[in-house]
Order: sequence, then structure tokens, then C-alpha cells
Amino acid sequence: MLPKQQRLTKSSEFAFIYRKKKSVANSLLILYVGNKKQDKEALSRVGFVAGKKVHKKAVKRNRIKRLMREAYKNISRAEDFKLKDYQSLIFIARPAIIESDYYKVHAALLDCIRKANKKFSNR
Repeated sequence: MLPKQQRLTKSSEFAFIYRKKKSVANSLLILYVGNKKQDKEALSRVGFVAGKKVHKKAVKRNRIKRLMREAYKNISRAEDFKLKDYQSLIFIARPAIIESDYYKVHAALLDCIRKANKKFSNR
């Protein structure tokens, strides 16, 4: 699990980012991006969401969130991780993610990050 300083915990924080309407998506995930950081040394805060539309059972939803967290941790350790400029990120699972394994989730996270870098880098 990520340290508390790196997690979005309050529903008001999630709502604030959703209102920004800065998102990218692929077949497995949606990524919402918050504001750019003022302080480059501050850590990015991340939230992972798997709603009941993804799967009825909480066990399955929790597994998906664990997969997304682990993939994010591995990606963020990489030197070329580009979303460090953003204050907050929300990864939302789509129903197609249920049949996916770790490698597909990892690839989907990378794809969303690349798309967000392309779309929002010039703003």
C-alpha cells in the first residue's frame, strides 16, 4: 500500500479532481489528472477506484485495486516517470479489467500515462 501522504483519502479531493474534467482513457482504465504542482518536490497523490459496475463482489474489486496500485508503484519507480508534475491522479477501472492479469493492467496504466503526457503537457 502507498504511504498516506501519497493517497487521496477524502471524497472532496476526488470530487475536486473530477470537476477539472482532465481525463484520458483506454479499454481498461480512465485516468483523471489534477492541477500541476506548484512545489516540484511535493509527492503526487493517487486514488484508485473500482466501482460496482466493474464487479458485484468486493473481493474482485479489491483485487483490481491491488493490481492497479502495484502497477503504479512499479511505474512510478522508473526514472522516466512523467506524471510527477501533477498534484493528483485518479485511476478508475472499467469492467473489461476483470479478465486482465497484472501485465495487462501495467500496460494499460502506462498507456494512460503516455496519453496524459501527450494531451496535457503543453497546458
